[in-house]
Amino acid sequence: MRCIVASCAAVAALSSSAAFADVTISFTNFTATGFQFSQVAAPGTLSGSITGVSVNATLTASTNFTYADDLCVYLDVIPLSTAGLVQVGGYSDLSASQRYFWTNGGSDAPGTVVDSTVNFLTPVNMATRDLSVYLGNGYGAGGTSGTWTGSITLLGVTAVPAPGAIALLGLAGLVGRRRR
Repeated sequence: MRCIVASCAAVAALSSSAAFADVTISFTNFTATGFQFSQVAAPGTLSGSITGVSVNATLTASTNFTYADDLCVYLDVIPLSTAGLVQVGGYSDLSASQRYFWTNGGSDAPGTVVDSTVNFLTPVNMATRDLSVYLGNGYGAGGTSGTWTGSITLLGVTAVPAPGAIALLGLAGLVGRRRR
C-alpha cells in the first residue's frame, strides 16, 4: 500500500510542478546556416504559457557576419514558416506577431557571449494546436553560419512527462503491492 501511495504522490508532484517550472534546453556546438532552424520542443511536450525566454550562449564560430545575438528562438505552428507567433533574436525579420532582440551579443568574434532575458508582452499558450519551439540562425543573408554552445530557458512552462513515464510509476506501485 505504501508503494501505491508513493507512486501516486510522485505522479501528483510531476503534475503540480507545472505552474512554477521553466524548461532549459542545453546545446553544444549547435550550428545553423542563415534561416536554418531545428525543432527543440514539439507540440504537446510543454504545458503552460511561455512568458519569456532567457539565453546564455557563446558564439564559437561564425561565417559571413553571423553575430552571437543572431541565435534565434522562434515559436510557430507546424509547418515552420514566416509570420510565426514570436521571434527572439536574429537580425533578419521573420514577420512574427511579436519580435524581440537580445540586449547583447552584437559581434561575430568567436567567444562573444549572448546572455539576456526577454519577457513577452503577450504570453504564448503552449496548448495552441501544433505549436513548436525552434532554435536557429536568425541572420538570413546567403552563406552565413554560426555555431553556439550554451542554453535557452523557456519561462513559465514545464515539460509534459511522457505517458510511459507515468505508466511506469503506476506499474512500480502495483509491483510493490503484489510482492507483499
